[in-house]
Amino acid sequence: MATVSILPIYNSSGEKTYRALAGNKHSFGKTAGQALDALTAQLEDTEFSTLLVIQSFKPDGFFSAKQQEQLSELMSLWRLARDQGQELLPEQQRELEQLVEAELKAATARSATLLPEEKS
Repeated sequence: MATVSILPIYNSSGEKTYRALAGNKHSFGKTAGQALDALTAQLEDTEFSTLLVIQSFKPDGFFSAKQQEQLSELMSLWRLARDQGQELLPEQQRELEQLVEAELKAATARSATLLPEEKS
């Protein structure tokens, strides 16, 4: 089963879109639902189940406001570079990948707080 993360992304004019990620697959949408629908169309039936956790995308103890802001800025730069047929600078690309990984870990940690503890 793939873990799916849906992240809000803000462009330079402040408009919000969403990016859905699962492994090496990703999609974008005007809403979280559109991004998820586009992503699930790419996944095999065995890669996606029906567990879905929706987060308000507000900063929390797992992923801070500063991290969210930096992720949004880097995603805007990434889209701009992509649209111009270019790539991010290597240090920007590394930071973007680290922030995406940190948000994935934060989402996993957030989800774990919702699951009941197993009794030994």
